[in-house]
This record gives sequence, C-alpha cells and structure tokens, in this order.
Amino acid sequence: MSYELIRVERLGPVCRIYLNRPEVRNAQDRSLLRELDGALREAEADDAVRVVIIGAVGDHFSAGHDLKSARVERPNPTVEQRWNYEEEHFLEYCLRLHDLKKPTIAQVQGACIAGGYMVANMCDLIVCADNAFFSDPVAHSMGTASLEVLIHPWVMGMRKAKELIFTGARLPAAEALQIGMINRVVPVAELEQATLDLANTIAAAPPYGLRFTKRSLNRTWDAQGFRAAIHAHFDLHQLSHVTEEFQEHLKRGLDSTIKRAKGLS
Repeated sequence: MSYELIRVERLGPVCRIYLNRPEVRNAQDRSLLRELDGALREAEADDAVRVVIIGAVGDHFSAGHDLKSARVERPNPTVEQRWNYEEEHFLEYCLRLHDLKKPTIAQVQGACIAGGYMVANMCDLIVCADNAFFSDPVAHSMGTASLEVLIHPWVMGMRKAKELIFTGARLPAAEALQIGMINRVVPVAELEQATLDLANTIAAAPPYGLRFTKRSLNRTWDAQGFRAAIHAHFDLHQLSHVTEEFQEHLKRGLDSTIKRAKGLS
C-alpha cells in the first residue's frame, strides 16, 4: 500500500511506522487511523517482520482525536453514525493492535493525549523520551466517559487511573515509569535508537515463542475481565454522548473544548 499520513520503514526484522501529520501534532483523523491499521495488517502478514514500532514524526506523538476534521467529516452525526464510526476506528482498531501476533513498541515523545494515549497503551511496550507526557482530558473538556477504550486501569492501577481521568492532568514520563505504565525513559535525542535497539533484541528471539507467550499474557488479562470491561466501557462512552452535559458542550463549540483541554494538560 502507499501511504500519505504515515511513514513506514523496514529496518531488518523491524517495521517502524510513523504517524506523519506533524503540522497538527499528529492528530488522528479517519484517514490516518485507516492507514495505520492497514500498515499494521501488512506488518503482521509479512513473515520477515518480527517486531513493530509505532512512532511519530515531529515534536509530539499525538494530540489525540482530530476534532476539527471530525466536525467537517461528521458535522451532526446520529447516535448510530457515531457508534459505527467509533466502534470501527477506535474500539476495533485498538483491539486489533492489542492482539497483533507480533510484539509492538510505542516510541513516544512530547504529547501523548487522548487517542494517542489509547494507541500507545495498546502496544506491548512503551519507550519514552524524557519530554513525553500522557493525558486524558476528555471527561473535563467534553463531558464524555473518558476515551472510547478504557485501557487506563490495566496499565497503571485503579487509583492512578481515576486520578488521571478525574483531573485531566498530565502524567510525565518519569512518573509513568515509576508506576510501571511504561518501560524506559531516555533523552529525546536517543529515543529512536533506544527503541530500535530494544526491538532488535526482541527480534532475535524465536518468533513463535514470542507469539505464543504474548497470547498467554494477553489471555491473563482476558481471564481477569479485560475484554469484557473494554466493551462495557465503550457502550457507556456512547451513552455519555446523549447526556445534557455533552449537549451543553456542543453548544459551547469546538474552540471551547480545545481551549479547556489545553488548560488541563
């Protein structure tokens, strides 16, 4: 496939996929998400690829959902239209990334907000630059029930997840490392090489041994209710779009949402 909004590199047994909309801090519109999903499927099907890295061009990993493009693409979506769109582009794409048959690593610098947070945390491992931070401001800025995919308590523990969502505040990379949400923090200038070194170390292992081990580890979460909880929250997230609070948010307009989110993060 040819891509316009992502960049794909083959580095021996490693496939590195870059989000490539730096002019909007790699905000995720429909086209970018579809290209990312397509590139992941291609990497999974390629026997020569053993590890996949998801990174981003520019100063930031991702500012999250592209609200401006969503307003143009879906100006007044019905409940059914929103449900279908978010089920495909957020829930299904994220679970497909989580279930990818090969190890995945998120390579994160700068802002990793909302939709960016979901993508990074569906990867098996996360390597961060020391300027990286994570944020989920949408309960504050939009009045919805957090993000479409509530991965938070599974990667950081329940109390920290509640704090992050209830306050909408930033979680710096150093603190994310301390609580076990990410694996490594390195200087910005060393991020790409450090992530690639980790990927090559993993790629040296027998691929089916890793594939089976990843499946068992993911099933450990499933045995604890991971998939049921993810689906249950997605339904609740959809319900939160029809509350009076959310309708008041819509009346205030997109600029108000963006301004409030930036104030929190």
